[in-house]
Parts: sequence; structure tokens; C-alpha cells
Amino acid sequence: MTKANCFLAAGSLLCWLAGATPPDIRFEAHSIATGLTGGYHVVVADLNHDGKPDIIALADGLPELVWYENPDWQRHVIVSGRAHMINLAAADVDGDGIPELVLADGFDMDPRTSPGNVWFLHHNGDPREPWTMRQIDSLPTAHRLRVAKMGVHGELAFINAPLTGVKSSAPDYRDAIELSLYRPGSWKRTLVSNALHGVLHGIFITEWDGDGRDDILTANFEGIHLLRNTGTGWSITQIGKGDESPWPKCGSSDVTVVRTGQGRQLAAIEPWHGNQVAIYNQEQGKWARKVIDASLEDGHTIVAADFAGDGQQEVVAGFRRGHSLVLYRNDGRGVWSREVIDGQIAAAGCAVGDLNGDGRTDLVCIGSATANLVWYENVTTRK
Repeated sequence: MTKANCFLAAGSLLCWLAGATPPDIRFEAHSIATGLTGGYHVVVADLNHDGKPDIIALADGLPELVWYENPDWQRHVIVSGRAHMINLAAADVDGDGIPELVLADGFDMDPRTSPGNVWFLHHNGDPREPWTMRQIDSLPTAHRLRVAKMGVHGELAFINAPLTGVKSSAPDYRDAIELSLYRPGSWKRTLVSNALHGVLHGIFITEWDGDGRDDILTANFEGIHLLRNTGTGWSITQIGKGDESPWPKCGSSDVTVVRTGQGRQLAAIEPWHGNQVAIYNQEQGKWARKVIDASLEDGHTIVAADFAGDGQQEVVAGFRRGHSLVLYRNDGRGVWSREVIDGQIAAAGCAVGDLNGDGRTDLVCIGSATANLVWYENVTTRK
């Protein structure tokens, strides 16, 4: 008789058959940097146009924005003299093979004391030397910056998702949030939507409907919403309410798309800085929510990638309290298992990419309380 392994998550018993799981996913941890006080955000991008992905590390408690050069991880300073950097996005705007950066600093949760400075950064010929920066906007509590393709011809824009509305205050943060974008060249702030309220913690850019334009998934106190870029304007649809506890302990915190044997699903951390990992699966036109883990604390980052190389994506979630980085796998039939990748990092931000060119997708995470940057090399045996 085949033995089943099970665990209880938010009242649901989740099980998988012993011996029936695919080959183990294995990571080898490499410490790239320590001393990153308030480590918060990490981006994988080729900053020196050599074909190797490098790592940009952003720490809220440090005045320097730095990148680490692949393969020896030599440290370079992009800009210095900054305060409370919170997020950045990278894209090659001018076509020279080296991405430009859009950076948000001056962050505070109170919009009255958070200028939300937004900067455009460009290298000066050698990306290993300090970059030039110029301010393009100030939007209080500017918090999440992402790149999106706005048109079918590949026109780019940078999305700016503030944490709260400009008139909001703790603990409810009821004001409308000004989700906006900037187009390179004019860098004029353009409104995407002000229909969301509460804390907007996470956004995810995805080409949702096959029209060649990127769309936006948002995670806030009101749950998960899809903002579709129709080419002539934006439409908004609620996918789910997230955790339905009373405001402000409700909704969603971070969201990503994950593709498994069941098709396209969503994975989310809920509620804000929450303890739940939830999966959304579309059934007969409606999105069903299932909590697959509720055992951790202070969730802050969630990503999905095919780490096993079997055509199915796994989910990785990072939790700052308890210092946990957890992998979740779907058996292709909707049953999820979990495994702790690292119990020693307060993972605040993670990114994926093939850092060593071996064809496997790796993981890189930055720790907040642990103030470190770790590359998790994917050493999974392929069959």
C-alpha cells in the first residue's frame, strides 16, 4: 500500500504520495554579499552586455545602490548618497545593450513623510563606474516599479505602484491609490487606475490575453485584480478577495502567475505581510482559492519558475519572520507539497534566472534582517 504524506493548512488536508513525486529539486546556496542592511529588492539583469546575467541588490538601510558582476560577483556602485531606496526596474531603453534603471527612494509608509522620489539612471560608458541619475517624478509612497510592454510593437513603459493613497493614514489606508506609468522620453506620469484602496503591496506584469500587450495583476487590501491594457484604455476585474478577514487584515500582499499541469494559476501571499500561501485556479469561469500553507510569518516575496525542467512551474515564497524560503510543488492534479529551501534567510525579495548558463533556472534572494544576498544554484538532476 502506498503511503501518503500530508500536512494541515488552514483547515485543508494536503497530501501527496510517497515515491510518486518527481525527482527532487536541489539548490546549492552561494553567499554573494553580507552587510546589506535592510535588504529589500533584487533584480537579475545583464548590466555590462557580456551575455551573463548580473545581480542588482537594493537595501533600504544603505546609501549605495550596488550590482554584482557575474561570474566572480565583484561589487560595483551604481549610485550613492541615497536614502530609503525601495524598488527599481531595469530595461534597455536606448538599445545599447545595457539596461537603464528607474529607481524609487525616499520611502516611508506615511505619505506625508514619503516624497516617493523616482529617478532615471543611465550608465556613462562603463557600467562599473558611477551612473548618472535625474529625477523624473515624486509620488508619495512610490513602492513597486516594473517594466511592461505597452504596445504590440514593443513600446516600453515603467509602472509605478505606490503603497498607499496620498491622503491615507494607518491603520486603514482607505484612500485611492494612483497606479501610474511613465513612457521613456517624456517621462510624464500617466494614470493607469485609481480604483484600488488600502495597501497595494504587490504587482505582477503578465501578457494575460495574447494581444501582445502586457497587463497588470495587483495585490492589495481588496484582493487580487487584473488590469487589462486594451490599447485604448485600462479595464479592471477582481479575480479574488484574498483573505476575507475584517479590514485592514484582509486581501492579498503579493501575486504571481504559475503554470502547472492544471494550466494557468495564480499564487499569492495573503493577507498583507501574511502567513498564507494561496493558489487560485480558474474553474468554469470563476477563480477558486485554496490555501496551501498557513504556517509561516511575514510573507514578502513570491515567484514561480520551472526549476525541475519538466514543463511545470514551482512556487517559491519568502518569509521575513522565522527566516524561511519555501518551495511549493504541484503534482499536476492540484495537490501541493512543500519543502524548506533555506531556514536562515529573512527573504524580502527574490528573482529567477539562469545565472551560470547551464540551462537550469536559478534563484537569488536578498534578506532583510539577515542583510545578505544568496544565489541558490539549481543543481537538480535532469532525466
